[in-house]
Amino acid sequence: MSTREQALTIAVDDASIEGTVITPGTAMPGVLFVHGWGGSQEQYLTRAREIAALGCVCLTFDLRGHADTREQRESVSRKSNLRDVLAAYDQLARHPHVDRDAIAVVGSSYGGYLAAILTTLRKVRWLALRVPALYIDTGWEVPKVQLHKDQDLKAYRRSFIKAEDNRALRACADFEGDVLIVESEHDDTVPHPVITSYREACLQARSLTYRCLAGADHGLTSEASQRAYTALLTQWLGEMLAGARREGDQLAATAVKGVASQQAAAQTAVSETEPEAPPMAR
Repeated sequence: MSTREQALTIAVDDASIEGTVITPGTAMPGVLFVHGWGGSQEQYLTRAREIAALGCVCLTFDLRGHADTREQRESVSRKSNLRDVLAAYDQLARHPHVDRDAIAVVGSSYGGYLAAILTTLRKVRWLALRVPALYIDTGWEVPKVQLHKDQDLKAYRRSFIKAEDNRALRACADFEGDVLIVESEHDDTVPHPVITSYREACLQARSLTYRCLAGADHGLTSEASQRAYTALLTQWLGEMLAGARREGDQLAATAVKGVASQQAAAQTAVSETEPEAPPMAR
């Protein structure tokens, strides 16, 4: 296995000593977590730690209007929050240990909606959506809290929406990676027609996995529901990563065989070449 080395200085007492950090040279998959409206990155830290143990670099963050920027809650728009997601994605992709061709995005509710749209703006290989919300396309720059006053979202979400009629669903229709969609059995915020709309939109996905969490509500308020979702997400991502590594091994093996064949062909060509005449004796 190849490695990377980085020299560093270690402070000790009033002096310093020199050291070298040696890390695997192989880049690792990255996983970006996008929380829902009213949530925070705290909700994903435990899951991120478990998924990092699979051999991933994970990034959680707080959308503007939440946690330390809660004072912006009344003014932040979908446009602003999408910019947050883009900035977080770019930060993860710049990490020296992240494989930019192997990035997963995990989003819940509002975060799932934003994650879906992200796939049209950045390269995403795996997309995990838990109870992804839907919003009407108009009012993109209107404060998010205002949407619930200006739009009849309850009625909108109780009918099937065609992919061409919604930005997030259009994004799903164009997405060609692997998708996980998770529904909660007792969800009054994101009812079944929304989940159906997302599932029907993912026609070009490489694979589509759908699961419904029995007894769960929208916010996974029970500990059992939290554990069930964490186990499901970890298992799915583990399967996706294992498949990607097998593909990588197969590609590497094919490349090695190709090089070996070229070398063998070159050697054969050399052996069939007439040797030069020896120089005349003088």
